[in-house]
This record gives sequence, structure tokens and C-alpha cells, in this order.
Amino acid sequence: MTATELTTTLLTLLAGIGIFLVACQMMSTYLESASSKKLKSMFKKASGSRWLGVGIGAVGTAVIQSSGATTVMTIGFVNAGIITLAQAATIIYGANIGTTVTAQIVALGMFGGGGVSSSVVFAAMTGIGTFISLFSKKEQYKTVGGIVTGFGMLFVGLSLMSSSMTGFAASEGIRTFLAQISNPLLLVFLGAVFTAIIQSSSVMTSIALTMVVSGLINLDQGIFLTMGSNIGSCVVAIVAGMTSSTNAKRTALIHLLFNCGGVVIFMIFGLLMRMTFKVGFGDLFNLLFPGVPQTQLAMFHTVFNCITVLFILPVTNLLVSLVCRMIPDKKTVQDPDEPHVFYIDDNLLKTPPIAVEQTKKEILNMANIAIGNFNRSIRIITTGDKSEKPKFRQEEHELNFLNRTLVDYVVRLSELGGLNEHDHRFLSASFRVVRDIERIGDYAENIVEYADMLTESGDRFSDEALRDIAHISDLINSLHERVYTAYHKEDLDALKAAEDIEDQIDAFSKVMEENHIRRLSTGSCATGAGAHYLSLSSNAERIADHLLNVAKSIRSLTVAA
Repeated sequence: MTATELTTTLLTLLAGIGIFLVACQMMSTYLESASSKKLKSMFKKASGSRWLGVGIGAVGTAVIQSSGATTVMTIGFVNAGIITLAQAATIIYGANIGTTVTAQIVALGMFGGGGVSSSVVFAAMTGIGTFISLFSKKEQYKTVGGIVTGFGMLFVGLSLMSSSMTGFAASEGIRTFLAQISNPLLLVFLGAVFTAIIQSSSVMTSIALTMVVSGLINLDQGIFLTMGSNIGSCVVAIVAGMTSSTNAKRTALIHLLFNCGGVVIFMIFGLLMRMTFKVGFGDLFNLLFPGVPQTQLAMFHTVFNCITVLFILPVTNLLVSLVCRMIPDKKTVQDPDEPHVFYIDDNLLKTPPIAVEQTKKEILNMANIAIGNFNRSIRIITTGDKSEKPKFRQEEHELNFLNRTLVDYVVRLSELGGLNEHDHRFLSASFRVVRDIERIGDYAENIVEYADMLTESGDRFSDEALRDIAHISDLINSLHERVYTAYHKEDLDALKAAEDIEDQIDAFSKVMEENHIRRLSTGSCATGAGAHYLSLSSNAERIADHLLNVAKSIRSLTVAA
């Protein structure tokens, strides 16, 4: 092989890897967008049985075509406290099974005898998908076009990689060199290192498939490279876990131990087969699937991951205990006053549809904190008891923190792909919603300031004024319940009920003003207390306006596509 031929072959391989990676990313993005609702509902069930967790991980990974995305998303769930370590472990097990789908698709594309190659037929889908995307006006058709294009590009990249491997196979020197690399441990190491560099076990497995089919390496070598790719795929999870919570680090370690454990099990089993029956994995799968090396390696990849799950699933609790001892809880006591998020996590950005669902939960949680502080402010001003002020200040600090954090998170989430039109509209509305909720907290803070002024002046509300305050407070809490339902379930009936209650609040605020004027004329209300009473009424009405704005945001989400 001349220097020019070698350079051309290397560049072809690089082009194939690049197109394959772009295709995987494209399929992942469009599949997430198309199946976002199913993904959301599926991962909500992660707290079920172990087998359900495995199934969720397998199906989720098969859908989004990325075990790395599934694992990083799982780390995000653990970091947010949504699922336990044991639940996360089972999802990771399933992700390893789901990732074998890509190898099976690639193997299918390598069939072709004297007629048209299946790889060429599948590659032609690139053009078909592109035409669908270009000439379709509806968003769902564009999404389908993107999926078809990505699927076709997989085989364009595969064809280039296969072409490069054929070129390498023509070189006697390269074949001789590769034939000398027969040490299983070295092959596993090389597979792990290369996968860690490109951060895609699918690419590594596909390269191994093309090398085996072209005769560049034998089946046993391909098998050990594929086993190494499972270890290398842990790098993405390790990087994600390093900057997260203790439990997130433990999840990343579970992923590493699981994959390493599978390799160790099969290495020992392979050694015993050699010693006892004088056969290796290559001999066994060649016997099971004669004459189709691509299927032999793809099937080994599937069997390897399935059997690893069967071995390790029963000892999941022991594995969790082990990683908890290896990464113990930090001794430092967290400041209870330190603000923090409850549901969102940067690792969830790897799978935008799930991140959107968690953003809604965080916004609803923020609304609960805000209405809680409103009720706290009403108790402070009506009873004169200031014992709740420290908690009030802490929650106000939390609201300000969530306001800044959610806005930043929504900005970053909006810039990602993989979102359908509904999710885009939700994120666009979220900026105003978060601001409305933060303003509720500000008005509650005003009411606490009025309470401080009443204490300084020695004034107090009359019994009738206290009854009015209690009534408008009850109305606002009823409004919050309807708003919560409307926003959470995108329920237009709940929105209509919220609008009716808000009208009642507007009407009653005018009654409060009339009652105040009457009490002033009869001398039953102090002037100072009356001024704070009117300010409180005005603030309560504005709180109701902001609450209703939150519910009204769903109108943009329920518009027919």
C-alpha cells in the first residue's frame, strides 16, 4: 500500500466515523422529539420492579439510540432525588441491552450478494428523508424526515468505514500486524481506549463489524474489541458524575463496575471454554451462525449484554452497598438555609424532553413555595407572631434563587435540539411564568413589611378587618389549587374555574375598600392600620393576577397543531 493509498484509506475511515456519529446524533435528536411524551411517561414508572427498570432502560436506549444519553439522564434523576441508586442501576443494565440494537441494524445493512447491497438500499433513505424534511410543512413530517435521514446516514458512514477496511485488508503488512494482536486483554484495552476517545460504543462496535467482515481481523479479535467498547462507554457517565452529587458519582461507578464485571465474567468463561473444550467464543458463534460474520459479532454483543444483566441483576443490592462504601457520604453537614433546586439537573439536558418535564415540576414546586410564603405572611400580619419570619426569609431567598436558576436553565434547554413544538411553546411561556411566581413572593414580602410597621406603631386590625383578610386569603388559596391543576394537567376547565375565582377576588377587594371607608367613618378602625389594610388588599389582588397568569400560559400549549 502506497503512502497515497494509505492516506486516502485513513481519510475515508475518518469520514465514515464522522458521518456515523452525526447520524447517531441526528436520530437521537429527532427520535427524542417524536417520542417525548412516551419517554416522559416511561421514566415516571422507573420506581417499579427491577425488571421494569431494565425494560425502561432498554426501550429508552433503543428509542434515543444512545446508552450514554440514557445513563447521563439516569444520573440526573439520581442527582435530583427522583429515583434511588438501585432503580438507577436497573435502568443502566437495560441501557446496555438497548445499545445492542445499533449493532444489529449495522449487521443487517451488511447483507448483499450479487444483487443490490442492503447497505446501499438503506443509505438511499438519506435522500428520501431529506426530501421529506425539505418539502413538508408540518412539524411531525419534518421530524419523520429527520429520523429517516439519520437512519440512512448510518449506512452512508458504514459504507465508508467498510470501504476503508477493504483498503486496509489489501495491505499484507497491516493484516500481518493485526494478526499479531491476539492477546484478549490487550484487545479489550484497545477497544476501551478507542471508545473512550470517540465516546461511542456504537461506532467502535460498527468498526469491529466492518473489520471482521473485510477479513482484517478474526471474529475472536472483534469480540474482545467489542467487550472493551462496553468499558470505554462508561467514560461519558464518569465525566457526568464527577461534577454532581455523591449519589450521582455512585451511579457512574455502578455503570463502570457493571460493565467491567460483565467483561470479567466472559473472560473467565472464555478461558474455561478454551481449557475444557478447546473452543473460543468465535468458534461457538461461527457454529451458531455459519457464514455470516456480521451476524456472529452482533449476536455476541447482544448475548454478552443480556447474560451480564442476568448475572448481576440478582446482586444489585450488594452492588449498591459496595459503591456506597467506596464513595461514602460526605461528613460535612449541609446548611439547611442554602437554596437549591429540587427537580432539575444539568445532566438531564442530555435528554431535553425529560428535562422539560422536570422543569415543569420545578416551576410547580416554586409556585408552592410562593403560596406558602403568602400564607406565612398572612399569619404574621394577623397574629403579630414573628416566629415564622426566619422561615419566611429562607423561603424568599429560595424563591429568588429558583428564579435565577430556572431562567438560566430554560435558556440553555431552549437552545437544544430534540424538542417538539409543544415543548418549545412551554419553554417560551416559562420565562413569564417564573417571573409571575417570583412576584408573588415579592408581594408576600410587602405584607410582612406592613406587619413590622403595625408592630412599630402599635396599631392592630379590627375583628371585621381580620375576617375580610381571612376570606381573601381563602380565595387566593382556592385560586392556587385551580391554577396548579390547570398548569400541571394543561386543563382548560381548571383555567375557567381559576378565572371565576379571580373575578371573585377582584370583586371582594372592592368590598374590602368599601368596608374600610365605612369603619373609618364610624371610628372603629385606626387610620394607620387602615392604610396597611388597603395595601394588603391591593397586594392580594395582584397576587391573584400573577397566579392567574400562570394558568393562562397553558392556552399556548393547548392550541391545536
